[in-house]
Amino acid sequence: MAPLPKRKYPKARQGERRSHLALKSRNIDTCPQCHSPRLSHHACPTCGSYNGREVVSVKSTKKKTD
Repeated sequence: MAPLPKRKYPKARQGERRSHLALKSRNIDTCPQCHSPRLSHHACPTCGSYNGREVVSVKSTKKKTD
């Protein structure tokens, strides 16, 4: 039989042990071209530029009229 703990671990100690498992917020920068929020080290989803040049062609959003 495997060894078992003699007493129950407190909830605070359990929280200390799992403190590194929390979700972290993403780094959000502003695009230097269009000043919209974007993820750092990613191409801008609005204008498609990265590092001062256009790397992704972005389709314009059109509203449907029925």
